[in-house]
Amino acid sequence: MTTITSLQGELPDGLIPAFDAYETALKSNDQQALGEAFEPGAETLRADGGGLLVGHDAISAFRGRRSQAPQREIVQVHVRVIDADTAVIVSVNAPKAGGRGVVTQLWRRSAAGADAVGAPADTATDDGTGVWRIATAQVQAPTPVFDTRIWRVVGAPLIETTADPSSPPGPLAGETVAVKDLFAVAGVRIGAGVPAYLDEQVDSEFHSPAVQVLLDAGASVLGIAQTDEFAYSIAGRNSSYGTPPNAVVPGAISGGSSSGPASAVALGHASIGLGTDTGGSIRVPASYQGLWGLRTTHNAIRRTDLLPLAPTFDTVGWLTRDADLLARVASASFESVAARSSAVQREVNPSFVVDPRLSASVSPDVRDAFGSLVDALPAAGFGAPAEVALGDIAHLYELFRIVQAAEAWASHGDWITAHPGSLAPDVEARFLFGRSVDAAHETDARAELAAQGDHLDRVLDGRILLLPSASSSAPLLSSTPAEIGVVRSQTLGLTCIAGVGGYPAVSAPLMSVPGGPVGLCLVGLRRTDLALIGIAASLEVALRS
Repeated sequence: MTTITSLQGELPDGLIPAFDAYETALKSNDQQALGEAFEPGAETLRADGGGLLVGHDAISAFRGRRSQAPQREIVQVHVRVIDADTAVIVSVNAPKAGGRGVVTQLWRRSAAGADAVGAPADTATDDGTGVWRIATAQVQAPTPVFDTRIWRVVGAPLIETTADPSSPPGPLAGETVAVKDLFAVAGVRIGAGVPAYLDEQVDSEFHSPAVQVLLDAGASVLGIAQTDEFAYSIAGRNSSYGTPPNAVVPGAISGGSSSGPASAVALGHASIGLGTDTGGSIRVPASYQGLWGLRTTHNAIRRTDLLPLAPTFDTVGWLTRDADLLARVASASFESVAARSSAVQREVNPSFVVDPRLSASVSPDVRDAFGSLVDALPAAGFGAPAEVALGDIAHLYELFRIVQAAEAWASHGDWITAHPGSLAPDVEARFLFGRSVDAAHETDARAELAAQGDHLDRVLDGRILLLPSASSSAPLLSSTPAEIGVVRSQTLGLTCIAGVGGYPAVSAPLMSVPGGPVGLCLVGLRRTDLALIGIAASLEVALRS
């Protein structure tokens, strides 16, 4: 039974009926009634554990993405009357799933016959005393054991560090790792973001070398983090587990396919995200969530005990919240048995180049932000970038797409054929395109792609290419598949350059647009991974001083 307590003064007429009507609308997920319950305009606020939504339109869009509202019963209502037309209601609810939640709302009553912020009064019932609406809401849900959109398995930690306790602390002592669900972790199955695939797997016998080196350097594995299905996406959406939350842009996609590790790091669950990057799967979530990310030189880190997608482009990479930790992770990994001879690091001259034609594939706000950053380089102590012509990037991306798809089908086509309907339609369509690529078509694409890689080497000539890490800030969760598809193609036109050349690429959170953060990507010579991180860190200091 609900207990209603007034902490100050008499309850104003119509307030509790308005509150009850809101709760009734919430239970039935009545979108129109829920929208009318909040004040219209750009100043209405709603906050929860995922962040702050500002404005009625943003709140309505958030509600529209939910197929059903959380089921709960109100058990306590406390009212603090501010004046005759303003009150704070703090309600305690008992969700059907268990626990207790708390909602704090600021309610305001408009003048009779007119809305308080200028909207017509006929959008809500006016009994002659005015309309009560929510101006501000803070929602506190019961604390979950863990967020299954981000994590598949979590421990405390899941795997302890293997560093010798009698030796001095390693470079990653005390750090925690979110491991993308493609890497082998002893005693745990690889799921690749696909429940039906997970069901057929057995526990891994060994740690992947990329995991082992982090454990040896003093870090521990907190858990196994989610990925897009077979890592064949850069959006972060997963039709079975859901979309990991974007830690800095509420209501936006997280970016993938290293989506779980990225969200875990951005939210502060873990300090290191261990992921992979085939076509941008480190750089895109880093860009969308304001993280540092490194796609390593191709073949620099061993990819044994790691589920492949397209081996010609697959690389290991990491996500962190700052450049210093990213450098420590990379240094420890390159110096370990996980590294190949191609990981031996080289220095690089911090000479920058840009290709102005790449701006054609990015949103106007990203184009402006990137242009402003480039213009600021001379004043920050760096030379003005030289302009280069990389060639037909649309054609380069198409070659990349053909080879990637053919290899993806070779990696997983047999399983997909035996398990129809196990993947989201967009992911399945990419695999089916790979099935359609015949041997002659693939051979021709590979030959031309190799020539394009040689061309990139000549044009870059040892210099660092600057470009946005993604074509836009993070798209909203309410974006249609067609809209996401456009962003995907535009972004892959940028990210495929590093894949074709086998280059390392750093995404540094150095730009911001109205929709959220955007990374600056530095693409350098093979085996200059550590130098790139250092240069990007210097840029951060110089541009923000």
